[in-house]
Amino acid sequence: MNQTPASAEPRAQVNAPETVDIAEPAQVLTFMLAGEAYGLGILSIKEIISYTAMTTVPMMPAFARGVINLRGAVVPVMDLLARFGKPSSEVTKRTCIVIVEVQVQGERQDIGIVVDAVNEVLDIPASDIEPPPAFGSSVRTDFIQGMGKVRGRFVVLLALQHMMSANDIAALQTATETAH
Repeated sequence: MNQTPASAEPRAQVNAPETVDIAEPAQVLTFMLAGEAYGLGILSIKEIISYTAMTTVPMMPAFARGVINLRGAVVPVMDLLARFGKPSSEVTKRTCIVIVEVQVQGERQDIGIVVDAVNEVLDIPASDIEPPPAFGSSVRTDFIQGMGKVRGRFVVLLALQHMMSANDIAALQTATETAH
């Protein structure tokens, strides 16, 4: 049973345009983080860009790397490994920023996610998607939508809508406004 402690911070109503539904096949973008394969539903992904220098903004949460200028728009960039409580990866020539769109209290927000390398877009049949593990994952179980079996290995399918708390979203929005 997966219970949230009473002291846990409230979660913002964050909805990705597309989330992986365990009952249906999933089309996901797969990418690497610290040697592990992860995936996000492709309908929440707007684009993939090369890693670029970022502007750091004071008072941002620890998982926020900074903001970038994306065709005139200020986009906050999140370090997923830091969000998972792990040390950040070293930036290499394969490091990318995946731009995702989330719904935050009725408004669309673009957020960049730093990944070590982008792999491919895969169609994962529903029969190859398992529920998130109750334990044993290096990522909080509420961050995981499911586990996709691909070529004999697992891909952690992330639940974008659960990866940010109300405070996280507020801090990213404040950083975006501060950088204007």
